[in-house]
Amino acid sequence: MSSVMPPPQTAPIVACTVSRDVQNFDLLIEDMETALGEAWGDLGFAEALAFFGQPEAEALEFIALAMDHEDEQDLVLMSEIITQAKARKIKVILIAEDMTPASLHTLLRKGADEFIPYPLPEKELERAIERIRTPEEPAKPEASAPSLKAGTSKEGAVIVVHGLAGGTGATTLATNLAWELAILEKKGKKPPSVCLLDLDLQFGSVSTFLDLPRREAVYEMLSDTESMDDETFGQSLLTFNDKLHVLTAPSDMLPLDLISVEDIARVIDMARSHFDYVVVDMPSTLVQWTETVLHAAHVYFATIELDMRSAQNTLRFKRALQSEELPAEKLRYVLNRAPKFTDLSGKGRVKRMAESLEVAIELSLPDGGKQITQGADHGLPLASSAPKNPLRREIAKLAASIHETKSDEAKAA
Repeated sequence: MSSVMPPPQTAPIVACTVSRDVQNFDLLIEDMETALGEAWGDLGFAEALAFFGQPEAEALEFIALAMDHEDEQDLVLMSEIITQAKARKIKVILIAEDMTPASLHTLLRKGADEFIPYPLPEKELERAIERIRTPEEPAKPEASAPSLKAGTSKEGAVIVVHGLAGGTGATTLATNLAWELAILEKKGKKPPSVCLLDLDLQFGSVSTFLDLPRREAVYEMLSDTESMDDETFGQSLLTFNDKLHVLTAPSDMLPLDLISVEDIARVIDMARSHFDYVVVDMPSTLVQWTETVLHAAHVYFATIELDMRSAQNTLRFKRALQSEELPAEKLRYVLNRAPKFTDLSGKGRVKRMAESLEVAIELSLPDGGKQITQGADHGLPLASSAPKNPLRREIAKLAASIHETKSDEAKAA
C-alpha cells in the first residue's frame, strides 16, 4: 500500500515590510518574525504598488513602511504607497530613522495609522500591530468638545510642570493642580476657568489620569496651527466633569519636533486668551520649543526626588538653560515624596542636595502612597478619589496660593 502526502499549506501573507532594503532594518526583521512567524513578506517600493493590484494582496492586514533619510528624495512615491494601501483598507505602520519632521508630517497626513521611530523600542511593533487590529471604540458621550467664545482675551497665567526624571510625579502634579484650580470656590464668584495642555506628544498620560479618550482632532489641530481659530481649538479640547478643559496628547506617538516653536506659541496664546489658567504638562526631554514654553510661563515647576538621578538631571538642566542664556531663575523646584517632618536625617539630605546643586527647593510634597496610583488608574483626580490624602491637601494649598497671588496682582494692576 502506498499513501500520498498532501502538499504542505503555506500560511497566507498578512503583512509586508516595504523598504529600499529590509536588511537595513534588521530589528524590524526580528520583530516581524516574532509577531507573525512566516506570515509576512518583503517588498521594494515599486514592487509594493504592483503587488497591491494582485489577488494575494487581498489578505494583507498591514504594511510596515520602513524608511531612512536617503528615502526622503522619494517622498512622492512613499505618499503614493500609503494612498494606495489606504484605498484597499490596508493599515500602514510608518517606521522611520533620521527623517526630517516635515517629511514625517507629510506621510502622517497621508493616512499612516501608526508611527514608530527606528531603532524600534522593545515590543513597540507588537503593540502597534495589536492597536491596528483592535476596532476603534467610539468616544464617550460625556467627553464632549466645548465651544469657545470668539474674541475673548483673558490673558491667563501659564503654569508649567516639567519632570526632570521619570516617575517624579509631574503629571500627577499637573493634573491635580489644574483640577484644584478649576474647583476653587469663593463667595459670590465663579471658579476660575482652567485649561490643561498635555504636550508630551509621545507618552503623555493626562488622558489616562482623567479617563478621557485620545482623539484625532488633537493631531489635526497641531498639524495646522496657522489655520487654527477659536472653533478649531475648542474642538480639540475635551471637558472633565464640565469644569476642566483638557488638550490630551495625540492618539498616535509623534516625534517631539513634529511641531514647531511657532505651533506651540500659537496654542499657548490661544489657550491664554480663553482661560484664567493654562497648566502645561511637559515632556521630560528638552526640545526645540522648551524655550518657548519657558518664556511664556509665569511659574515653571521642575519636579525631582531625593535621589542621584534627579540631582544629576537637575544639574544638566540648569547648565543647558544657562548655556543658552535662558531664564533659569523661573524654575521652581518641587521635591516629590519628601521626607516626613520627623525624619531629621532625610531633611538633612534635602538641605545638602539643594546646597550642592545651588538651587532652592521651594515646595516639598509628601508621598501619597498607593492612593495616587489607584486614583490615576480609575481616571479620577485626588479630590474625588482620596480627598484626605496628604498629597492632595498640599496641591490644594498650592492652587489656593497661586490663585490668591494672581488675584492680588490683578488688584494691584
